[in-house]
Amino acid sequence: MSSELAKKVRLIREAETSGRAEFCEIIGVAKKTLEGMEQTGRIPRGDLLEKVCQTWPKYTLWLMTGKTDESCGQIDPETEVARREHSLKTG
Repeated sequence: MSSELAKKVRLIREAETSGRAEFCEIIGVAKKTLEGMEQTGRIPRGDLLEKVCQTWPKYTLWLMTGKTDESCGQIDPETEVARREHSLKTG
């Protein structure tokens, strides 16, 4: 479970920001905290998860359960990236 949450936070970071520095600035956590979590797979702290969910609420269900519900606006980062790519192609 620990490495799964860390991977999910990384996927959100990659979908929503240009890198670790921007992600950390947006959610207000130290870069070392994020680096340690991503590199070791350790369980993200509760306050970090809360900030991620408050900043990007569309990922809350997926982050906590692995499930999505597009009808309620609950998606995963892969869906968001696909939407953006489709939007760029159709202009």
